[in-house]
Amino acid sequence: MTYQAAGRAEPYRILLVEDDDGDALLVEELLYDTDLPHTLVRCRTAADARISLASGRVDCVLLDLHLPDASGVETVQAIQTDTEAAIIVLTGLDEPRAGVDALAAGAQDYLIKGKVEPDLMQRAVRYAVQRKQAERANAALQIGRLRAEENARLERGLLPEPLLSASAVTASSRYYPGRAQALLGGDFLDVVQTDDGQVHAVIGDVSGHGPDAAALGVCLRIAWRALTLGGHRDQQLLHLLERLHIAERTGSDLFTTCTLITLDTAAGTLTLHLAGHHEPLLITPDGARQVAASHGIALGVAPGLGKWPSTTLRLPVRGSLVAYTDGLIEGFADTGGTRLGVEGLLGIIDTIGATDPSAHLDQLIARTRTLNADRHTDDLAVLRLDWDTTAHGTGA
Repeated sequence: MTYQAAGRAEPYRILLVEDDDGDALLVEELLYDTDLPHTLVRCRTAADARISLASGRVDCVLLDLHLPDASGVETVQAIQTDTEAAIIVLTGLDEPRAGVDALAAGAQDYLIKGKVEPDLMQRAVRYAVQRKQAERANAALQIGRLRAEENARLERGLLPEPLLSASAVTASSRYYPGRAQALLGGDFLDVVQTDDGQVHAVIGDVSGHGPDAAALGVCLRIAWRALTLGGHRDQQLLHLLERLHIAERTGSDLFTTCTLITLDTAAGTLTLHLAGHHEPLLITPDGARQVAASHGIALGVAPGLGKWPSTTLRLPVRGSLVAYTDGLIEGFADTGGTRLGVEGLLGIIDTIGATDPSAHLDQLIARTRTLNADRHTDDLAVLRLDWDTTAHGTGA
């Protein structure tokens, strides 16, 4: 039976699960005598109820606790796993504890057969539905809080504070998830300065998204910092990182691209190792350009067979190096579907007037995201290193 909805966009969808025809008729008559707009469907068993729940949305289940295929609290447990509907159990006069036990099992309310008036039935259905909605909202909030806490822990692992002593080199970084409220992906970066004064940096991207990729990114980032501070360098360092990548990854299809950067301001050199990663950008007073560098394969693609040649350049007296993950350049540059790419990124950099590194990064990312207009949803991480070697009297 269907009634005109009042104060609600649509009638309450009620499922009555009752094997006794007499009791079912009483419930139908009670609902008929209320002002509650509703549709009513009846099932005789828990199995039939689960089929009905799977076939369409239900707001409230009126559930008898004694069915041919389920009895007592087990009846509530059998039904609630298949629905987000409110559950009101129907108990007998000789079951004083049954209703309380049903509430403990997850039901929203209980009614005693033979002691229910239309007004009580109407209030019970309305309040049970509202209570269930509140429970779902609270559960969603709790999940959101837990996800935010998990993201915060992962982000601290992926994006640590740089370990830089008093130096002519400064570091700035940014990270943006590809989708709102999404778990972090596997983009990571780090910067440390060793006792010899050299500044070492890494930026990397574990393929995939979610907690597995983020956890692997955290593992690689921490391993890189420890190994670098321990004196490991270049190809040896990348081989060790690949061994850790293989040991810690959750699937054989996961791989990691990364760039290793070494700035030696005393010697005036910049050294790069690319493992499946694109070249960074060099910004000087003369403009911005992509650094030409040798490439090696990503970690995990051909375990044990990788070769990662180094590229060493003269370090300008003053300048900036911008390394990034591909989320920065794979977005769209116009409404026609053209990807931004490196050339588009360089074009944006040429138009940014900000001299402060943090403000420069913010404007760069804001413009790329505005052009993309949320059409491409990869994570992006950006690391900018700025230096001034005039204090050392070196550079070319």
